[in-house]
Amino acid sequence: MRKRFGLLLAALAVFVLAFGGLAAAEEKVYVNGIDFGFPPFGFVDKDGKPTGFDVESLDWIANKMGFKVKHQPMDWDGIIPALLAKKIDIIASGMSATAERAQKVDFSIPYYEVTQVLVVPDKETASLDALLKSGKKLGIQRGTVTAKLLEELATKPGYKFEVVPYDSTDLSMEDVKIGRIAGSGMDSTIAQEVLKAPGMKVAGTFDAAPEKYGYAMRKEDKDFQDKVNKGLKLLMAAPYWKELKAKYGL
Repeated sequence: MRKRFGLLLAALAVFVLAFGGLAAAEEKVYVNGIDFGFPPFGFVDKDGKPTGFDVESLDWIANKMGFKVKHQPMDWDGIIPALLAKKIDIIASGMSATAERAQKVDFSIPYYEVTQVLVVPDKETASLDALLKSGKKLGIQRGTVTAKLLEELATKPGYKFEVVPYDSTDLSMEDVKIGRIAGSGMDSTIAQEVLKAPGMKVAGTFDAAPEKYGYAMRKEDKDFQDKVNKGLKLLMAAPYWKELKAKYGL
């Protein structure tokens, strides 16, 4: 009897170990899609590591709420399709929670507000309004709110400029520096980062309502949305939130 009982315990132990190992192997890791170059919110540093304000924020939330996350840099103009195709699970990378995007995804509670500006060389003397009627080339990053704003503005009577799309704001700014384009449109937050280097200034702020940043998630992922929103509320009430904002100059 003792022998049979011992064999039963041994079999049970093997089952528990096997099942536990399988469960661990299948533990969900949520993938956050970030922009390759959108400092200070999401970008790849000089060592090739994803980092930024939103990256560190989501790491804190994941730790607090008991889930795992990894960060996947990708092209911004394809990031919502990637979310809908389940290649990623969340977009925490300085995304404006626009009404148009909200038709496809659900957003977390808002956590930051931005405007759209035009960055030009500091030797430029023309006003924003004059530049929009100058016939010059202005750069934008594909898939951004600023891109949509400028593309719509370019079709309106009285305006005359050419929109030049880029894969990243960094690339557009390289062309501003060499005079290939007259300026680059972007969120005010990334402009703060760009202006840390000498030789550039903001020509003006576009006449458009401020946008609020939020984390984008699939509409059906309600449980995950609840976790993220609860964690984000906790983070914004924690001392670490102020530390992060100070670290990234927000």
